[in-house]
Amino acid sequence: MYKQPLLTALLCCFSICMNAQVWIPDNGNGTYKNPIIHADYSDPDVIRVGDDYYMVASSFNTQPGIPVLHSKDLVNWTIINHVYDRLPLQRYEKMQPGQGSWAPAIRHHNGLFYVYFCTPEDGLFVATTANPKDKWSLTHVQDVANWEDPCPFWDDDGQAYLLRGKVGAGPAILHKMSADGKKLLDNGRLIYEDLKKQPVLEGFKFMDKRDGYYYFAAPAGGVATGWQSIFRSKNIYGPYEDKIVLHQGNTSVNGPHQGGLVETQTGEWWFIHFQDKGVYGRIAHLQPVTWKDGWPVIGNDPDGDGTGEPVMSYKKPNVGKTHPPAAPQTSDEFDSPQLGLQWQWQAAPKREWFDLTASKGNIRLYTISNPTDSASLFYAPNLLLQKITAPAFTATTKLQFHPQNTGDRAGITMTGNYYTFLCIEKTKSGNALVLYEAIRENRKFLAPKILLSIPVNSNNVWLQVSLSDKEMCRYSYSTDGKNFKNIGSEYRTEKGTWIGAKVGIASLNPHLLPSKGYADFDYFKVSR
Repeated sequence: MYKQPLLTALLCCFSICMNAQVWIPDNGNGTYKNPIIHADYSDPDVIRVGDDYYMVASSFNTQPGIPVLHSKDLVNWTIINHVYDRLPLQRYEKMQPGQGSWAPAIRHHNGLFYVYFCTPEDGLFVATTANPKDKWSLTHVQDVANWEDPCPFWDDDGQAYLLRGKVGAGPAILHKMSADGKKLLDNGRLIYEDLKKQPVLEGFKFMDKRDGYYYFAAPAGGVATGWQSIFRSKNIYGPYEDKIVLHQGNTSVNGPHQGGLVETQTGEWWFIHFQDKGVYGRIAHLQPVTWKDGWPVIGNDPDGDGTGEPVMSYKKPNVGKTHPPAAPQTSDEFDSPQLGLQWQWQAAPKREWFDLTASKGNIRLYTISNPTDSASLFYAPNLLLQKITAPAFTATTKLQFHPQNTGDRAGITMTGNYYTFLCIEKTKSGNALVLYEAIRENRKFLAPKILLSIPVNSNNVWLQVSLSDKEMCRYSYSTDGKNFKNIGSEYRTEKGTWIGAKVGIASLNPHLLPSKGYADFDYFKVSR
């Protein structure tokens, strides 16, 4: 007979599966599997405040930006907020591939939560709040180019510091800051650089002092092939000793690095990092940590040299209690007056793009004018997208189409630096199901091509895209919601610029003049 905590966990896991969560890291028996999030939560950082854990990750050009996730046990995470609704710069009202927020750091100091981040061309930002579920206050601290990956630190005497790097990775530069963390007080001092031992140094994360040492963590070696290093010194300005504490070793987890170290309520240490998995983005792993001779050893250390390698399964962190399985949100019935936290737009959102109250239980996406390259999705800011959250899945949406002008279209897409888009479109001869593709080559967006077009005598359609574990996607459609027909063949998927591929929906038109057309999407369901 099951003990009650185990039975509760198994029932919760069953409930999550029934609610279409495809990737569940909690095994329901006191262990977990990696990755803990099979989705593009790149450059993660994590803190504990009391019994609660909070994680942030890069968003790049997608907005709202910098998701805030919450967990009680470091394994089971849900999205609770975003740090900002939109970046306060006009350029981000248009698609900006590879720009936006890079590698945020989250800290808690004197009752406030702080998130620091840089954009590669706009400088340093900080956001603060007393409650991470509430609105964050965003400050543009420094207008400067080519900074990246900042992290704050408040010393025992109250002096605030900011550690950051340069675009291109490295070196480590330390600034003094005002006590409120919103003003830099000097030009910064270089505290570590060694291009031979620690090339491509980035993702800086200051840790609390320990046994008289200042510690910071930083990955090196590059996104897909790198390792995790730790640096320590008795003086905050150095010189710093360095040690590689995690690498791929004999595992299949390439480039296990760039993340956050955190201590549990019971004194255990853990490390959350990413693995670059191409189309899927930089997925999040959780590793156990032990301390040896004043250095953290991350993961499994079979040869005892102090440099660990990733574990694929392990006992869950001891946080004093057992908590039920959870996963970041995916499916959406569009029943809420607020947009689900799993959704991000391709650029700074505008309220005129959508309505969650005009048709109860639907999201209304207006056919926004997008004349560039005949409504190329590469230039459409109003794509409503979410992360790919499992190695294989099916996404299904039902929509009712209300076009005004020829060319109005609405549908479902799998998008990155190559995209496919299945939509219902108003043509001169009536509605048609049209499948488009387009590609980015040599940093240039090529115009979309029509792969096929078939007439459809309906304004109500169900559209579906399935991703296989071979990273190929297939589209299908239905006019009754029961019988789906494949359309076209299998198509590749590609990651975007610094981000994984995404799946989502859109409604737009290719003309300069606005359209009063729209589409009501009833749901977006992600399933096995």
